[in-house]
This record gives sequence, structure tokens and C-alpha cells, in this order.
Amino acid sequence: MRREAQNILLVLLGGAVLKLALSGAYLRYVTPSLQPWLVVSGAAVVLLAGVAIVRDVRAGHAVHQHEHGTRSPWLLLLPVFAIFLVAPPALGSDSVTRDRAAAAPAAPEGAKFPPLPPGEAPLLSMSEFATRVVWDDSGALNDRAVRLQGFVVHPAPRTTQLARMRISCCAADATAVKVDLTGPGAAALPVDTWIEVTARLRPGTATQANDYTPTVDPLTITPIPPPPDTYEH
Repeated sequence: MRREAQNILLVLLGGAVLKLALSGAYLRYVTPSLQPWLVVSGAAVVLLAGVAIVRDVRAGHAVHQHEHGTRSPWLLLLPVFAIFLVAPPALGSDSVTRDRAAAAPAAPEGAKFPPLPPGEAPLLSMSEFATRVVWDDSGALNDRAVRLQGFVVHPAPRTTQLARMRISCCAADATAVKVDLTGPGAAALPVDTWIEVTARLRPGTATQANDYTPTVDPLTITPIPPPPDTYEH
């Protein structure tokens, strides 16, 4: 690969990383805590390319290399084109239906759960709700309306779920947090439609036999726009 092409490739790679980090699109793939590292790494690659370009210009000539065995470096352009032209979306219903089995939510660090937030129907994350369902034996969720936000999944005929993907580091370690929705309210909604559900838990529905997926009875279902960060952490 010629030096000019190498430098252009570095600029494109670094620019692609910066585009992801500064536009917020990086949230489709990694946690928010990694944004500073993406900015630093992207800027460093662009800076290295700029230094190399200036050095070659000052030298007055480019160093030419043989073209043998130079196909593989060009493969680095594929992720660049993917980012600029067809950036993959965040994980959604396809990931939920492909990976149906799930382990029980991990036990909380504390011995007891804090009280539920005040209000007639407090907003809980899907992860907190699922953890409370499995581990909170105080009955705090019984007969208590809560609000949950996620996207619609139809894993089987006449079955509708509310789901959210949870990641620890990046999309590669994502796991689905889901609840079964009763009634016809969400059944007609297309998959991946984002909704806020005000619902009540059916106690005793989350068991090992159904992958610890609780069932809720929706009181209201409201379509909402996807949040900037579609994952829970």
C-alpha cells in the first residue's frame, strides 16, 4: 500500500471514530463511560495521519512500497464505510428473539431494597424491576402500579413482551431484560415500537421455567420516541 493511501486510511478511521463519539451514535455499541476514550483514540489516529502527511510533504516525495500482499489493509475501509453509509442500529427485537434463554437477575449488593420512589406510578428501569421481582420478598411491587419503558417484541404468536437490552461494556455482552404483557393493547403494535407502560405485576409469574420473565397487566400504553441511549447499564 502506498504511503498516501496509508495516510488517507488513517484519517478515515480516526474520523469515523470521532464521528461516532461526538454524534452520540457510539451509544449503539458501547457504554457512555467510553466516550472520552473514543474521542482521544480517534483524535490520536487523525493526528498521527496529519504528522505523517506533513512529513511526507516536507520530504518532497512519497515512499513507494511494493503492491504485493496489500489487500488486507484495504479491508479496514469496510467498517469506515459501514459507519458513514449504513451505521448498524442498536440491538432490538431480533436480538431478544434469537437469545431466548436468560438467567435470573443478579442479587443486589445490599441486604434490602430501598423503598420504591414516591408517586402513584414511579418510573423504574427494566433491570431494577426484574431484579425486584426475583429478589425482593417484601411484596413492595404487589398491587403497585409502576412505569416501564422499552420496545415491543412478539416472540411467538399471541405473545407480546416489553424488552430492554442491558450491557456492561459493549453491545457484544448485551442481555435482554423482558416482561410479558397481557391484553390486546400492545399486541397490535409493530416490533421495536418504543412504549411506556403503566402496569401492575402478577406476583409469582417469574420462574425458572419461563426464564424469570414476569407478567404484568398494563393499565396504559403510550408510544414514546427511542431514548438517546437505548441500553441499560
